[in-house]
Amino acid sequence: MSETRLEIVTGAAVLAAALGFLFWAGRGAEISAGTGHYPLTASFRSVEGVTVGSDVRMAGVKVGTVTDLELNPQTFFADAEISLRKDVILPDDSVILIASEGLLGGAFVEIIPGGSLTNLEPGEEILDTQGAVSMLALMMKFAGGGSEDGQ
Repeated sequence: MSETRLEIVTGAAVLAAALGFLFWAGRGAEISAGTGHYPLTASFRSVEGVTVGSDVRMAGVKVGTVTDLELNPQTFFADAEISLRKDVILPDDSVILIASEGLLGGAFVEIIPGGSLTNLEPGEEILDTQGAVSMLALMMKFAGGGSEDGQ
C-alpha cells in the first residue's frame, strides 16, 4: 500500500514540474493570456541573421517578435512583418534597423522611436529602415583599404 502512495506522490510531483515548465515556456514566448499585439511591416535591403521569431527590441527591452520574412520580387528587398506589444505606441517617423548582439552574437530588430505627434496604426509600414551590415564585407573593406592602388 505504501508503494502505491509513493508512486502517486511521485507522479503528482512530475506532473506539477511539467505544468510549471509549460507555464514558464509560455511566458517566454509571450503566449500567456492578456498580452495583446499589433502588426507592423518594414522593407529591408538585408535581414542577414534575422529569422522568424527573432526579437524586436527598444532600448534593449524585448517589445515584439518578427512574425514573417519574405523576398519582394519587385524590389528585391526583404519584407518583414513584426508583432509589437499593444502598449508600445510608435510615432510614424520611427526608425527600424537590424542590429547585432556583438561580433559573434545573433541579430535582432531594433526600433528607435521618432518624435512625430502622429502614431503608426496597426498594419502600417515603418518607412525608415536600415538593413544588416555584413561583418565580412566590413573586414574585407578594412583589410583592402590600406593603399589606394590596391597593393
